[in-house]
Amino acid sequence: MESTEITTLAVENLSQLIELLAKFEQKDINIIPFEGRWTVGKVAQHMVMANRGFVDVMNGPVKETERAADEMEPKIKGDFLNFDIKMTTPAFIRPEAKYYDKEELISALKNIRESVNNAATTLDMTKTCTAFELPLYGYLTRLEAVSFIAYHTQRHIHQLKNIYNNIIE
Repeated sequence: MESTEITTLAVENLSQLIELLAKFEQKDINIIPFEGRWTVGKVAQHMVMANRGFVDVMNGPVKETERAADEMEPKIKGDFLNFDIKMTTPAFIRPEAKYYDKEELISALKNIRESVNNAATTLDMTKTCTAFELPLYGYLTRLEAVSFIAYHTQRHIHQLKNIYNNIIE
């Protein structure tokens, strides 16, 4: 996928996540929707933590890429858009059990959306980010990092829609 296409998808998905989060009442943000599941606030905080981390990685040290810059994009897409599998969240992006403020989460996500768009439109997307090696994927290019943001966000939009449709409505 081209850099502009994946950037547009990431920005659109972040916008959709923000709009969906805004639909929830503050009183519903910290309620456990299903036994053993995260609250809406925890899902949103997880997105803040993961996406902010990717922005930092994209803006961190890089090296020349020795493969196609979008080589991992189909795997990332296939993994994150397979809603039949349950994934385990790494501890470093697992949100703590606490009270979450909807407006603070929305503000943080808006800042991340702007940062993703800025990085994707000003940086060389073909470079490999070396600040962090992802389990199963290795070091991602900036282009692949944006695709990770796009599809990971899309996965959690799906999760929040299920919560909204089954609990709120």
